[in-house]
Amino acid sequence: MIDKSQLLAEYDRHLRAEAEMAGTTSVDRLGPLHLGVYGAPGEEQTGFVSYAGLGPDAADPAAPADRARVDEVVRRIVAWRDARPELSEVEVKTRAHDLADGLAEALSAGGFEPEEPESVMIGPVEGLIGTPAPEGVSIAPALTEEAMWAAARMEDEVFGSTYAERIVPELLRRRAAGEPVTLWSAIADGRVVSAGRIEPVAGTPFAGVWGGATLPEYRGRGIYRALTAARAASVAELGVRFIHSDSTEDSRPILERAGLIKVTETTPFVWRRDAE
Repeated sequence: MIDKSQLLAEYDRHLRAEAEMAGTTSVDRLGPLHLGVYGAPGEEQTGFVSYAGLGPDAADPAAPADRARVDEVVRRIVAWRDARPELSEVEVKTRAHDLADGLAEALSAGGFEPEEPESVMIGPVEGLIGTPAPEGVSIAPALTEEAMWAAARMEDEVFGSTYAERIVPELLRRRAAGEPVTLWSAIADGRVVSAGRIEPVAGTPFAGVWGGATLPEYRGRGIYRALTAARAASVAELGVRFIHSDSTEDSRPILERAGLIKVTETTPFVWRRDAE
């Protein structure tokens, strides 16, 4: 049985840096950094920054980065951000197990604010499969533009966000390019009550479950777990062996019951233009 340390090593090997640029419309490389832009011209555009490591060996997260190197990396991020007035926000994804001295402090000094930490969950795909939908609930992929908007707008209602304006054009673009990313919906009482997408990571044994949300009045009925089971089953036949997710405290216990374990934490540091 694969243990936590092995899963973390697989995570570092397969799911960082370039792997996190899926769905971006452009990517810049600055030393160890991968800096991606979501959204085409004319759409809302946001930035996302990932890396495998910040130490002397940028491909190795275990290589420690001292404060001088960290400060230089953050200066590069800030310069990249400031040169792109079209970006409404930029997120830098940090991990708790990285050895990067002073990274949180340097990002905060650069105008980035930490959001709530999330648990990085990983486990075998078969652990999630087999939970049926509750009576009166139907679960299916949202394959039409209308269905995608309905699912994404429900998520905006839950999160208080404008997620739909970015994710629907992105999904349409990616699916048109042949990517197997899919948004799924749970329908009850004639409306979308839960939704989330699944994204196989090309060239790896992983798929990610993202953006899961359920309307408050429909929680506690097993709908989200059934939605996750349907998503997992849809990629098992593609050769996916592991499911991963950055989970809030609401979804983490559901994934733990399905056999996923927490291998580390990730904290998004986000800069928003309208906050300046």
